Amino acid sequence: MLLQKIKNSVLKSFSKRSVLKKIATSSQCNTGVVNIHRLDENNVGDFYCGPHHYFERINHSLDIFDYKTLDLSSKDNFINKVCDNSLIIGGGGLLNRSSFENQIKLFEALGQKGKKSVLWGVGHNEKNKKTFGKVTNYNIDISKFGLVGVRDYNMKAQWVPCVSCMHPILDTKSSVVNEIGLIFHRKSMTNQTIQKQFKDFPSISNSSSLESIIEFISKTDTIVTDSYHAMYWGILMEKKVVVVPISSKFYSFKYNPIFSSFQNFEKDFKKAERYSGVLEECRQINRDFSEKVFDYLGY
Repeated sequence: MLLQKIKNSVLKSFSKRSVLKKIATSSQCNTGVVNIHRLDENNVGDFYCGPHHYFERINHSLDIFDYKTLDLSSKDNFINKVCDNSLIIGGGGLLNRSSFENQIKLFEALGQKGKKSVLWGVGHNEKNKKTFGKVTNYNIDISKFGLVGVRDYNMKAQWVPCVSCMHPILDTKSSVVNEIGLIFHRKSMTNQTIQKQFKDFPSISNSSSLESIIEFISKTDTIVTDSYHAMYWGILMEKKVVVVPISSKFYSFKYNPIFSSFQNFEKDFKKAERYSGVLEECRQINRDFSEKVFDYLGY
């Protein structure tokens, strides 16, 4: 078992390098449009943050992690889709994160070979607590991309909040039955201490279906969460939101939640406020940005 894990790790490392090198040394075309993001069905926020869900002119979608797959057909598909098409990268916390740095750096470099590329709704995602609320730079040169819209309001780029605001399910209205509800990042679901502490509170995981999460938000007055999209959707649905931050990404939305901890949220949640009109504001910004995107891409 251990030897097999080591073997797979070595193979994946080789695969990643070979895929990136193959793309970097290949000729580039802009035949169609491919949207690249963390296309993870087990994380509802990551899954629905891609513009391809909401704009039909985007021909293809790719998981940004497919470059490290050992499946030959998936690897070839990643290479071909990147080389053949204009790129829309995002959304999600793809910047300032080592997991995505090699891919993003590659996409940055492809502009020198005539690749058309767009950053749409991406943001920083640093895990070091010392950076929380203090990030001022990205780990890439965003000027190397043809068009840039970031979800971080305080950065020196056009603000384009996560495109998941376009989903019509966010118009859901329900009677409130929960004063407080917790939406856990899936990692928190495996923390037995946290789960025991909150066994008497209504809760759900961000690995649940979109329908279940939105219904939960709709029926809850105050959302307590360590999930970015639970925070975002809660604010869009005019809920009061308390965030237990696990990354820098929570600190750069235009409308601030209350920041707390799992230990202290019960004394902090009454400080939270609700915002009105944010859903339509975010939708209109994405509509306007989409016009710029498709004009730039020629679609």
